[in-house]
Amino acid sequence: MILNGGWDSDGKGPSIWDTFCHKGGGLVYEDHSGDVTCSSYVFWEEDLKCIQQLGLTHYRLSVSWSRLLPDGTTKHVNQKGVRYYNKVIDDLLASNVMPMVTLYHFDLPQALQDQGGWTSPEMADIFDSYACFCFQTFGDRVKLWITLNEPYVCAKLGHEDGIFAPGIKEPGIAAYLVGHNMLRAHARAWHSYHSMYRAKQGGAVSLALNSDWAEPVNPASPDDIAATERYLAFSLGWFAWPVFVTGDYPEVMRSRVELRSKELSCQDCRLPAFSKDEPSILGTADFFALNYYTSRRVKAVGGLPEGCGLKSDQDAEAVVDPTWPVCGVSWLAVVPDGLRKLLKYIKDTFNNPAVYITENGFSQVGPVVMDDVQRCGFYQDIIQEVAKAIQEDGVDVRGYFAWSLLDNFEWADGFRVRFGLFHVDFAQPEKTRTIYRSGREYAGIISKYQSQTNNSQ
Repeated sequence: MILNGGWDSDGKGPSIWDTFCHKGGGLVYEDHSGDVTCSSYVFWEEDLKCIQQLGLTHYRLSVSWSRLLPDGTTKHVNQKGVRYYNKVIDDLLASNVMPMVTLYHFDLPQALQDQGGWTSPEMADIFDSYACFCFQTFGDRVKLWITLNEPYVCAKLGHEDGIFAPGIKEPGIAAYLVGHNMLRAHARAWHSYHSMYRAKQGGAVSLALNSDWAEPVNPASPDDIAATERYLAFSLGWFAWPVFVTGDYPEVMRSRVELRSKELSCQDCRLPAFSKDEPSILGTADFFALNYYTSRRVKAVGGLPEGCGLKSDQDAEAVVDPTWPVCGVSWLAVVPDGLRKLLKYIKDTFNNPAVYITENGFSQVGPVVMDDVQRCGFYQDIIQEVAKAIQEDGVDVRGYFAWSLLDNFEWADGFRVRFGLFHVDFAQPEKTRTIYRSGREYAGIISKYQSQTNNSQ
C-alpha cells in the first residue's frame, strides 16, 4: 500500500510523485500515474480479504504523509486521512494481523519540496514533527515502525539520476546532502519515540535499507575485492554504518569522496559531517529492516573515472552474472542465495541485529500469467535460503514480507511491472483482485509453517 489512489480525494495534498507523474513526457512508463492505481483508498476491504486469504500474520503498509498532513506540517491535519488509517490499522488487528507502518515511502508532500525538500536541513525537524504526530495518533496500536523506506533510492534515483521524483540531477552533491538529512530526520524521530512514547507504547523503530549482495567478478583480484567493498560501502554502508557501527559514514566512503573532490576540484565537503550538537545517529534502530531484490558481480573500473558523482566516487562497476536468470526487468537478476549471503554479512558486520526482510519479490512483465510457476519456484527457493540463514548461519530473522500483496504502480515503471501475489485488473473500475498461483502457494507455505509451529508447542 504505497500510492493507493485517491490522489486528491478527501483533502489529500499533492506529493512529489503526483507532480512527477503529471509532468508527462515519458518520466513514467507510458505516462502512467498513481492517481488511481489499485485504489486501496476506496477498496481497502478488498485488500483485507486478500490479506486474510493468504493467512498473513503481519502486513507492511506505508502511510501517505500528504494525506495526513496536506502541507506536510501539523498546522493542518486532515481528519479524513486519520480516519482512513485508523480503520486500516483496526481492521488488521481485528484480523490478528500485526501492522508494520512506514512513515515515508518516496512521496514527500509537494509543499515541502517547494521549500527545498530533502536538501533542506530543516527537513529533519519537520519529519520529526510528522513522525511524532503518527506515534501519538496510531502508536497505541502500531508496534513496528519504519521511519524511511530506502533512503538510498530517494537520494540517488531522485537527486542524482533524476529518474524518480523529484527528478533532480545534481551528480555528486544533492544525493549526499539528501541522504545526510534523511539520516538526521530518522535519528530525531527515533530519539523522540524512545524518549516520549516507547515506555507507554512498547514499539520498535527502524529504517528500511535496500541492498544488493555483491561479490567480485574475479575473486582472486585484489582490485575487484576492494571494488566490491566500496560498492557495499556506498550502498548499504552509506546508511547502515552510521546507524549500527560508528555514527559516521564508512571510512572508505568518506576518504574516496574527499579524494575525488580534490582531483576534480568539486565542491568541498560533498559528504557532510554529523554534528555533535545533534541527536546521535548511532544506535537509532531497534532492528535491521532489509529490502533485498538481487545481486551483482563487481569489478574495479580502472583508470580515472569521469565527472563528479556517486559512480566515480565509488570507482566500482556492478554487472549481472550472465548465468543468473532475469525476471521481468533487466536489473532484476534472480539470486536467492544472495539473500542468505547478505543476511550473514549483516549479522557479521552490524553486530548481529534482529532482522526483518521488509521487501523481496519476483516481477512479471508482458502478458499476464496467472499460473506463474516461476514466481512460485522463486518463493520456495528464497524462503529456503532464509531458513538456512536462520538455522545454519545463526541470523536472527524475525519476519519476511513479500513484495507485494497486489500488482501496483511501480514508480517509473508504472503498471508495466507486476510483483503482486494478487493480479489487479486496472482496466476495471472496481480494480478486481484475483489471486495468482504464487499467491495460493505462498498461502500454503504460511499455513504449513503455522501448523508446524502449533504442533511444536
